[in-house]
Amino acid sequence: MAIRDEHEEDEVENAKAPLLEHLIELRNRLMYSVGALLIAFAVCYLFAQDIFGFLVEPLAQVLGHDRRLIYTGLTEAFFTYVKVSFYAALFIASPVIISQLYMFVAPGLYRNERKAFLPFLAATPFLFILGAALAYYFVFPLAWGFFAGFQTTGDETTMAIELEAKVDQYLSLVLALVFAFGLAFQLPVALSLLVRAGLVSADALAKKRKFAVVLVFLAAALMTPPDLISQMSLAVPLLILYEISIFIGRRIEKARREKEKAEEAALAAALADTKDDSDA
Repeated sequence: MAIRDEHEEDEVENAKAPLLEHLIELRNRLMYSVGALLIAFAVCYLFAQDIFGFLVEPLAQVLGHDRRLIYTGLTEAFFTYVKVSFYAALFIASPVIISQLYMFVAPGLYRNERKAFLPFLAATPFLFILGAALAYYFVFPLAWGFFAGFQTTGDETTMAIELEAKVDQYLSLVLALVFAFGLAFQLPVALSLLVRAGLVSADALAKKRKFAVVLVFLAAALMTPPDLISQMSLAVPLLILYEISIFIGRRIEKARREKEKAEEAALAAALADTKDDSDA
């Protein structure tokens, strides 16, 4: 009985050791990620005005550089610069954060799983930048021009209606659109991973295309300003990315079938060789 108790205690201790190692590894990865974020934040805060100037340039192109942004709270401008610095730092440090996450997860994956995961890992920041660039260079000028068109002179509405945007509200709108477009462009990565995991098939995605169109336009309506230009600017690329996801899914399924056929052929050949040896 004593021997059995000692054996159970050894099993508990052995189970605790890997868990402790994983927790230490997680702590180290988090420390590296937070450290990279803090360093990037410190650097970005030194250039917070320049970064904000870059974000406000599309509005300046529409209204003119002689116009102004206002703030009505004593601390509003300061926290706007802090927010700008944080999100810029998060963007700059994201490769480090993603790599640390991958290095933490990678030891638990098989070699072929790591190879399969790396292309999606590399595609994630590229697609985010692509979505953010679409929002900045195409959607912002059109959307800001649309909203600025509601300004009037005193001749039209007795009293002039003039836009004086607040810095925090403008930044919140810009960040919301940038992250909405950047995250929406992750659609091929998400659907391709689901296909690779066997949770959904490319044929199923193709059959549900009509439902996808409705969901895409609904998401575009919720994630963009209430004008048709912004909504179409997000919906159309998402529909294209959905079709790309179906294409990638079919390639993944084709490669999987070929691999399964090769494994079955190798197994059949091995069984045939075993049978020949036993007959001999």
